[in-house]
Amino acid sequence: MSLTSITVPDLQQRLAAGESLQLIDIRSHGEFVAEHIPHALNIPMERCEARLGDLHTERPVVLICQSGRRAAMTHSWLSTDRPNALILEGGTSAWKQAGLPIVSEQVSHRWSLERQTRLGAGLLILLGLTLAATVDPMWLGLVAFVGLGLTFAGATDICLMGILLTKAPWNRPAKSTCAAAPVGSAS
Repeated sequence: MSLTSITVPDLQQRLAAGESLQLIDIRSHGEFVAEHIPHALNIPMERCEARLGDLHTERPVVLICQSGRRAAMTHSWLSTDRPNALILEGGTSAWKQAGLPIVSEQVSHRWSLERQTRLGAGLLILLGLTLAATVDPMWLGLVAFVGLGLTFAGATDICLMGILLTKAPWNRPAKSTCAAAPVGSAS
């Protein structure tokens, strides 16, 4: 263990002793909702610098990701402003491997919108390359179009594919099956 990291057993021991630690899960919202360490707050990696005020100054902050790599990157950005920040070695994976409790979504295992977008872009590029190689080189236009879309999304933070995916049936909230009794009816 380095001075900037904490192992799962050490974290568990400090939490059990009642030490006041702020657990910050820096993964995407979708990853966090799927499973996270109890009492962790979700501040995605790309928002940590903007939300510096949400990180405690008087108590240690423990940065958590899936394996520890993203937490280490985030720590390098925050170490000047939050020298008390620690990286959970092995991240959520190590926590689960130790058999410790995890908060997880039980109803749905929906992929994050970001993951769906990456899959969609990747499939469109593979399709375009395959069709260009086997049918007509003009299909390289599809590859260029997807590349242009990804560049636009990266530059503007507006992802047209992501907007379209939010309208897909699998990304809509489930309809409630509870029927409300009419107002004024006797039960």
